[in-house]
Amino acid sequence: MEDKTLEPTQALDRFFAGVERRAFRMAQIATGNRDDALDIVQDAMLSLVQRYSRRKEDEWAPLFHRILQNGIKDWYRRNSTQSRCRLWLISSDDESHDPIQEQADIHAATPGDQLVLDRATDMVDKALKALPPRQQQVFLLRTWEGLNVAETASAMRCSEGSVKSHYSRAVHTLRAKLGDHWE
Repeated sequence: MEDKTLEPTQALDRFFAGVERRAFRMAQIATGNRDDALDIVQDAMLSLVQRYSRRKEDEWAPLFHRILQNGIKDWYRRNSTQSRCRLWLISSDDESHDPIQEQADIHAATPGDQLVLDRATDMVDKALKALPPRQQQVFLLRTWEGLNVAETASAMRCSEGSVKSHYSRAVHTLRAKLGDHWE
């Protein structure tokens, strides 16, 4: 009896372990804020467990990404509304000091290699953030998550033709911006 109750939990754990980092990165690119991204991903995971954990495993990825996309859209709506209400306030983005982040990683690459990697990562991040939200999310779902056109359309609640158009535009824009770094 215990094996049957553990199996769905273990399957969900495996699923979340496979998507959590990429989902966080997608949300972070969309929001530009680590804390908001964590909240969005956590809410999406909780929602999937509460509403769809009894569904087949192969249905989880499109459902999870649909929930994640809805969370990102909701964040844009809330942020846009809050921004209009607080235009007269000037906020500072002072991050608190995190000593753990400042510790040296003994497994890190050489400083030169790390510099090259950091610059390339920054270029990709800037290029992705510059994309319109729909193109950005279609690109990430197709490229990072490996969803096919139909799954992406289902996750984003749009047509397959729209997915193809957004993906094509995103690829062309990224190629133009990243040039030699694309490959």
